[in-house]
Amino acid sequence: MSTVIAYVDGFNLYYGMRAKYGHRYYWLDLAALVRRLRPNDTLVKVRYFTAMVRAEPSAAQNQRVYLDALAAHNPGEVDVILGRFTEKRPRCGRCRSGWQCACVPSRTYRTYEEKATDVAIGSRLVEDSALRASDVALIISADTDLVPAVESARRVDPNRAVYLALPPGNMSPSANFAGVGYFNINETALRACQLPPVVPDASRGTLHQRPAKWK
Repeated sequence: MSTVIAYVDGFNLYYGMRAKYGHRYYWLDLAALVRRLRPNDTLVKVRYFTAMVRAEPSAAQNQRVYLDALAAHNPGEVDVILGRFTEKRPRCGRCRSGWQCACVPSRTYRTYEEKATDVAIGSRLVEDSALRASDVALIISADTDLVPAVESARRVDPNRAVYLALPPGNMSPSANFAGVGYFNINETALRACQLPPVVPDASRGTLHQRPAKWK
């Protein structure tokens, strides 16, 4: 039996689910999903790469509840690797003079951009290949920014199989992922791999409840 480590691009998966199904499947048990996609493998670890939401307190709270529930339900199996959001100041669509202009004095143009996730995934993928940490690497993402890391990982350990698990909305990988096998994450898998509505946390003596907005 082979061993598998999964590398989950949290925002690539999130946006795929949101575009296709709204909030319905956010309460996703990532360890269960990997086991469903690779039923004949032994799960070593799920590495979940994400960043904490900024400027939206309710969304950040829901995210924190989810991360705590994920850890409590899968003790020792899911590692959360946090990136960051940086402030992005786009130009005014009217005058193009800057992020805060005189066209509409009361309006401030400001957005946030998630940073470093693809670099973090790539570095851990290559590191695990060098360490011979598993027989199989399963990347849950369709982001072509990961192509160089996949190529490096395959050079480091040619015997380590690398597969993509494509989030909803992606029927096949980019041609840049030449020779990489893939799975589609369909609605049946998402529905079957939800966390329980209430997840007990023995280490804290608390309960983590699925956010009402995610139902």
